[in-house]
Amino acid sequence: MRIVYFVAALLAFTVAQYAHSQYPNRPIRYIVPFPPGGSADGIARIMGQQMTQAMGQQWLVDNRPGADGALAGGIVIKAAPDGHTVFFGSNTPMSAAPALRKVPPYDPVKDFTAIGLMGHFTFFLFVSPTVPAKSLGELIDYARANPGKLNYGTGNTTSIVATAQLRQQAKLDITHVPYKGDAPTTADLIGGRIQFAFMAPVPALEQARAGRLRMLAVLAPKRSPLAPDLPTVAEAGMPGVSITPWVGLFGPAGIKADIVARLSRELNTLLSRADMREQIGRQGVEVQTSTPAELTAHTKEQYQAWARVIAETNIPRD
Repeated sequence: MRIVYFVAALLAFTVAQYAHSQYPNRPIRYIVPFPPGGSADGIARIMGQQMTQAMGQQWLVDNRPGADGALAGGIVIKAAPDGHTVFFGSNTPMSAAPALRKVPPYDPVKDFTAIGLMGHFTFFLFVSPTVPAKSLGELIDYARANPGKLNYGTGNTTSIVATAQLRQQAKLDITHVPYKGDAPTTADLIGGRIQFAFMAPVPALEQARAGRLRMLAVLAPKRSPLAPDLPTVAEAGMPGVSITPWVGLFGPAGIKADIVARLSRELNTLLSRADMREQIGRQGVEVQTSTPAELTAHTKEQYQAWARVIAETNIPRD
């Protein structure tokens, strides 16, 4: 009888080891903290399709917007650390959400497993055609000449923090109008209900190319190939507007090293392809890869930087 039990136990152990060695052995849940339709969702879906092909299991995009990404982050940290739940972890859930709360919903370093950096988002400063400004300097002058009369929109934490920096450093009297995403922000900007906004290129860039909006500057360390003639915010005279939006791939804390290595290898291989860099670049992301350790360090540094800027600009914390 003991032999039977031993054989059964050995068989169960062997099956478990085989299943682990065959990772992934079922579809991977890819949690995205943004609604469908914007730049971030577009990038996540592009990556999910390609990782499905690379890993032989479907990556199922699960959009969970809300609470500045903390809703999605909270789901991730409770998931089993077996590599079958991964996270499109941008600065919104990993930097802003914990920094904007008196009691952070999680630790962005300790409660997650870093897998690899994907890159940095490029945001643009868009203005309504009703505003007679053709440069950032002219917008600042116009706002100063019309105190309390200009409204600015924000559809995400990057736009909230970047505009707070601009407002403080340029000493502007302007009114904040929050939105749930860049799509409704774009609609109201075209309609003239707000006068300017920092936004990702989708969907606003096409509207600017059609003449319905005007672009004044790039929120990035260098100019964007999507609009190479457009100056950076620093070149336009506001070097203190320093927030940089970014995105990486994460999972819940405790994922085994061999699974992390597999995910990191597949991610970096994918991002090294010229066609992927071009495809993601059209969505407004400059690709940058990293090791898991480098992403861990980057996450810690960015959380500290965002927390510092949020404190300096007096953005209220919940």
